[in-house]
Amino acid sequence: MKLLLIRHGETPGNVLGQLDTDHPGPGLTELGERQAEAMARALANERIGALYASTLIRTQITAAPLARLHTLEVEVLDGLHEIEAGSLEKLTDHEAHKRYMGTVISWAAGDLDRRMPAGPDGHAFFERFDAAIAQVVERAERQQHATVAVVSHGAAIRTWAGLRAEGAGHEFAARHVLANTGISGRGRRPHCRLEPHPLGRKPCGRSCPGRPHGGGPHRAGRDSPLGAQPVAPGREYPGC
Repeated sequence: MKLLLIRHGETPGNVLGQLDTDHPGPGLTELGERQAEAMARALANERIGALYASTLIRTQITAAPLARLHTLEVEVLDGLHEIEAGSLEKLTDHEAHKRYMGTVISWAAGDLDRRMPAGPDGHAFFERFDAAIAQVVERAERQQHATVAVVSHGAAIRTWAGLRAEGAGHEFAARHVLANTGISGRGRRPHCRLEPHPLGRKPCGRSCPGRPHGGGPHRAGRDSPLGAQPVAPGREYPGC
């Protein structure tokens, strides 16, 4: 069984550079809606048997085009939401982003006792995200789905994969950002290797004949679904 972990489309908070993790959260920008449509087209040939989204509205809106294309219901699952920013919520400054990402990357490195300022520690995050993914995998195996898609959040996906997926690690999570509608794929075992979805290396939002995943050689536009991209020196990406 293949598990596709997908980040939501662009939000107004992303544009502002906010640490935006509260419920229910914002919807998508016009660009974010185009990204969601492009992501759905890019996954048209995947045999997706079930589709999940977090309790934050932006993931449900992102999942909607994919659900329509595959005639699926979007199941909202508790535990898949973004890592709460605590007292850093809605801040946009570099120091706040650095503190947020420093905390979650330390969790990916195994320091689960470290706590977000006025927020959760790593134990709380992994307990709820692990439980959600376990539920997704158990249902997929029972119903014999070849592929399952989960629309979640940048920091949550990077942090969870950094600790749980072989071939990732906290250094990879620290160096790479999962762009809006970026996709990471992995097998079903708890510690199997993290393998980028074809979109993650040569992304394209266009419908390209003969390229079922849009993995053509041409450059991706801003509305294209992207995979993990290197973080530019001196910049922080909260991923909310």
